[in-house]
Amino acid sequence: MQSYEKKWTCVVIRALILSDMLKKGFLASVLKLYGYKSVILQFNSKFISTMIVAKTVKELENSLASARENGQTVGLVPTMGALHAGHASLVKRSVGENDVTVVSVFVNPTQFNDKTDLANYPRTPEADCALLESLGANVVFAPSVEEIYPEPDTRHFSYPPIDTVMEGGRRPGHFNGVCQIVSKLFYMVKPTRAYFGEKDFQQIAVIRAMVKDLNLPLQLCPCPIVREESGLALSSRNALLTPEEKATAVNISKVLFESVDFSKSHTVAETHDEVVNRLNAIDALEVEYFEIVDGITLQPVSDWNDTDYIVGCITVYCGQRPVRLIDNMKYRG
Repeated sequence: MQSYEKKWTCVVIRALILSDMLKKGFLASVLKLYGYKSVILQFNSKFISTMIVAKTVKELENSLASARENGQTVGLVPTMGALHAGHASLVKRSVGENDVTVVSVFVNPTQFNDKTDLANYPRTPEADCALLESLGANVVFAPSVEEIYPEPDTRHFSYPPIDTVMEGGRRPGHFNGVCQIVSKLFYMVKPTRAYFGEKDFQQIAVIRAMVKDLNLPLQLCPCPIVREESGLALSSRNALLTPEEKATAVNISKVLFESVDFSKSHTVAETHDEVVNRLNAIDALEVEYFEIVDGITLQPVSDWNDTDYIVGCITVYCGQRPVRLIDNMKYRG
């Protein structure tokens, strides 16, 4: 945007505020002149702030131009939408630590090896934008698949053994797809910091390896798992559970938490079997895998003294559909 255009826009906004004629629709129309298809406004008697919903890379670049010119810090929260309190905690942290916060909302097809899973993934764009507006996000990047992948992404990412165990061994191509979309977002947004939830424990390890490999100048910020009062880890996939299935799913975290005390007087192998056997004994739950691993290398441990940082990572199928749920628990460190 040219400097005189910026000044003109500021004059119009100021005049509207002073004359008590501020109307969301009118201001949105003004901003659309400069390439923004969607604008959500939040204001009170003292100030006005805008949350821009960018649908294209060009709109994203326009929305961040001022921040880049002024050397402001930019936080990125990559999501696939269907936002919940766990996502909200990432956004709140980014808003508190950066001048500008960008939240991407994009269900990435290249990380799904199951087309049915992709089709069933919950999508709630209107509710997502309303939540992000209330949290103070500055930009929502909600592109189409065609915008992100105008042509097939043939790049191949490989970070063994981190990406070949657990999820990597059971979802072929999943982490390659994750690296494809996350690297694209990093290149497009050029964030100072990027925020990811620790529920996706292995994903963070893979992204950390990718950032190092590509020598990207940004800080990864892992954020603690957010749980419901029941202990169930918040997940977009929880929306696919019936009330009865959700009540059953609570047992995943319950057994994991109880296994921490169990581990203090039992071996790694005994703790593993305790968790798997207890969960498999519950109707509508089936453990796909439970691995007790080094929290850095993600390699299995056989003794509690093998390393100072030990985490248990689990995936459980729940319900009739069934819904695939992941969780993890720190045992040491």
